[in-house]
Amino acid sequence: MSSFIPVSTPELFTDRLILRTWHPDEITAVLDGTRLPHWADDFPAEGDHVIAGLCGDHPAWLGEYGHRQIIERAGGLVIGSIGLFWPPTGGTIEIGYGIVPSRRGRGHATEATRRLTEFAFTAPGVHTVKAGVELSNPSSIRVLEKAGYRRSSTDAAQNTATYTATPPSRK
Repeated sequence: MSSFIPVSTPELFTDRLILRTWHPDEITAVLDGTRLPHWADDFPAEGDHVIAGLCGDHPAWLGEYGHRQIIERAGGLVIGSIGLFWPPTGGTIEIGYGIVPSRRGRGHATEATRRLTEFAFTAPGVHTVKAGVELSNPSSIRVLEKAGYRRSSTDAAQNTATYTATPPSRK
């Protein structure tokens, strides 16, 4: 797939997870409907299809501060994806995430969100990470709150809220 440029980026680790940049072959597999052996049975989810489809238009999403797969360290299975919508605007960058249904409720989304948020603050000029969430999705709201995000605005007409995180103060 010629529109994808493989980029060597560092893997990010948590106690239970690896956050690894999408490989172009994996994006092609998602788009072609090919199953890869290192994917959880219910991966990719709908959001993963959307991100894979947009990566050709946004090559920076495959860079150091872009989108990553969420991989369980114990078994090596891809269980979701998380990403920063690069580049930032005015020092703010948006994060998005998703875990396949078979692995939800185990704290993986919170763990991955915390780690990628920490990493986002190492990007030049980034001072705020934000996430949009539907108010009808209390699980996603809990993920953000547990990851240290605070509600910064609510759009009642759209039934959405924006949550933001800022770097911890340096003493």
